[in-house]
Amino acid sequence: MATEVITTDDLREFKIELLEDLKRLLKEHSGQPTKKWLKSYEVRKLLGISPGTLQNLRVNGTLPFTKIGGVIYYDYADIQAMLQSNKFQNRLR
Repeated sequence: MATEVITTDDLREFKIELLEDLKRLLKEHSGQPTKKWLKSYEVRKLLGISPGTLQNLRVNGTLPFTKIGGVIYYDYADIQAMLQSNKFQNRLR
């Protein structure tokens, strides 16, 4: 059985790699889906809307979509952009 010596530099490098991996995982799972393309049921669940409301968003051009073989896909970035563009801020005076 071979013996391997681990130095403090090895441990430091391991710690840095581990922290980077954890940061990446937390960023990926901070409330955002890990998939770029979402199906209709996923978008409805994400936004808490009905099938009819989602259809209205498609029909009036509010939310872009891609249709492949009868399945409708939505880009997560487009959903974020739609939410951002419809953001309101009330200012009480």
